[in-house]
Amino acid sequence: MDGTEPHLLVVDDDARLRELLRRYLTDQGFRVTVAADAIEARARLASFAFDLLVLDVMMPGESGLDLTRSLRAASRIPILLLTAMAEPEDRINGLERGADDYLGKPFEPRELVLRVRNILQRVPQPQLGGAELRFGACRFDLARGELYRGGDAVHLTAAETALLLALARRAGEPVSREALSEEAQFSGNVRTVDVQMTRLRRKIERDPKFPRYLQTVRGTGYVLKPD
Repeated sequence: MDGTEPHLLVVDDDARLRELLRRYLTDQGFRVTVAADAIEARARLASFAFDLLVLDVMMPGESGLDLTRSLRAASRIPILLLTAMAEPEDRINGLERGADDYLGKPFEPRELVLRVRNILQRVPQPQLGGAELRFGACRFDLARGELYRGGDAVHLTAAETALLLALARRAGEPVSREALSEEAQFSGNVRTVDVQMTRLRRKIERDPKFPRYLQTVRGTGYVLKPD
């Protein structure tokens, strides 16, 4: 794998099924992370950017339906629900909470893969050509990875560009240091993210000590808040 594969988060309290899905989906060319319940899923979602969530409905604590409704308040991550409840009303309930698809247990693994791929094909892909973000006197061209202040280009190192791109692609969303380190392909300690953030703020913020656009999210990481 080269890191470009769709990254799936599989959430199921059945350890055996969770491991089977992890192995099967990995064999089908996906990157797979697993979680046993909603609490663990939230921790994974705070640390990494996923392309799709495969979520069991019946779990101890917060159910898959409740987690789906909660996530939909702040995220458009595609969600495929898995459940032993196959009545039409249950299926409608899941879709009303914001799920993209619904698969009843037991299911054929091949059908799961087909449904996952179909959902991913329907998800609009970000169009970077011509896209730009503005923050204060600066504008950032995502396609070129170039930063401008007014009409003047601002020199960015490769590391600074990679970090700003990772934040720009998820503008307005808090992104963990771990996810930023992975997306920017920083090697070594995640504290590298902090070092590069300090440098970026000096080039973008009016007052780097009190940033307006490159904000720290306590306990998580950083968020880019464009105008």
